[in-house]
Amino acid sequence: MRKLMTMMLLGAVAMPAAASAQSQRELQRDRQDIRQEKRQLDSARDRGDQRDIRENRGDVRAAQREYREDFNDRGHRWGNNDWRNYRTYNRGLYARGNWRAPFRYTTFRIGGRIGPVYFGSAYWIRDPWRYRLPAPGYGRRWVRHYNDVILVNYRTGRVVNVIRGFYF
Repeated sequence: MRKLMTMMLLGAVAMPAAASAQSQRELQRDRQDIRQEKRQLDSARDRGDQRDIRENRGDVRAAQREYREDFNDRGHRWGNNDWRNYRTYNRGLYARGNWRAPFRYTTFRIGGRIGPVYFGSAYWIRDPWRYRLPAPGYGRRWVRHYNDVILVNYRTGRVVNVIRGFYF
């Protein structure tokens, strides 16, 4: 029984953490692409082929543009409903997956208080920009609760906002 409970807790903790890391990995991949394109440009310069140099310069610029776009999206101040249209075209990002919590589903309302068990760091949405959620603000966190997303003031436990059915 103890092993079963441990496995359930590990599963509940691992899924939200894996989901939040994608945009960081995306930026890391973009930086790797830039480095690779620069190496190819240096190689073309060593060979002295002007056509290859010109093409590789364009590739470096394209990789740098991609990185800038991904980086700038992180700080974008998304509105309250900007995620709705984005979700339509990126269904895989909002797929519920095999997400389970060690507690039962509860319907939360704005203004109510919830216990720290429900908004522990294992349930934080660490990268709300990835889902086009608005910036949480100081002292607040977006938290996943089954298919819902809750904006919680983590100092007081007050529910600031609830988006029901956010995940499929």
